[in-house]
Amino acid sequence: MLRQPLLLLSRSEAVKKVVSTMPVSAGIVQGYVPGETTESAVDATARLQDDGLKVTLDFLGEDTTDAAQAQATVDAYVDMLSALSARGLAHGAEVSVKLSAVGQALPDGGHAIALENARTICRAARNAGTTVTLDMEDHTTTDSTLEILRELRQDFPETGAVLQAYLHRTEADCRQLAHEGSRVRLCKGAYAEPEEVAFQDRLDVDKSYVRCLKVLMAGQGYPMIATHDPRMVEIASSLASRQGRAPGTYEFQMLYGIRPEEQRRLAAAGETVRVYVPYGTEWYGYLMRRLAERPQNLSFFVKSLISKK
Repeated sequence: MLRQPLLLLSRSEAVKKVVSTMPVSAGIVQGYVPGETTESAVDATARLQDDGLKVTLDFLGEDTTDAAQAQATVDAYVDMLSALSARGLAHGAEVSVKLSAVGQALPDGGHAIALENARTICRAARNAGTTVTLDMEDHTTTDSTLEILRELRQDFPETGAVLQAYLHRTEADCRQLAHEGSRVRLCKGAYAEPEEVAFQDRLDVDKSYVRCLKVLMAGQGYPMIATHDPRMVEIASSLASRQGRAPGTYEFQMLYGIRPEEQRRLAAAGETVRVYVPYGTEWYGYLMRRLAERPQNLSFFVKSLISKK
């Protein structure tokens, strides 16, 4: 019941202003975001790699409608990739890019601008010895994102895709993308979507996730299983065994700060585990989506709001 209101609050500038100045909520933020600077993100990457984990880094920000801000986001990714290379960390760390943060939402030529900006990041990633995964956003951007993915893969076939199991279309998209060399991250989805395009019941989303997972595991690509759900981890492991997949032909992905013990347990058991590490000043929307997914954290959030008044 709380998920939809929290997702709507994720776009509220008024609530953002209050939350960003609250010490208790700042503590909540630190549980999900290691910092706002390139240095803090690189340091977190080093710590995670020391624990046997791989990393994907997301410079937070989305729905950019300013060309200068889109360019600043590109520059931040290029700077991050250079820093990873300089620290010898690039082999175990890629970057995740939201196309709306690099120009997709610009009113004039946004698709073309996002494509060129993504190419710049892909080129920097390849030069650093790593890769890019294109994050998926709300359903209105899905077709544009997949088209940009197809264009990028002509020069950068290693570029990863993300698909969201709660969308009705996703099983068909999985079939299209489950080919050799195709890296596909499967997540459940974290945006508020209408029932015309997305499953609303959690059980229906879970069933869709399993159907999509079966397609990806049976395909020739490289599935990236983004879940914290113990049942889904168990199902994925069973499907991998059934399909004769060896460790390293797929990976698990989890968010920074969520189930870290399980992340280390899976890695110690020989699984490839990648941690999604967000960083930067635009953390508010990300935080609200995480709260929507984990209602047990809401009590801290509400107490912080009350104490602020």
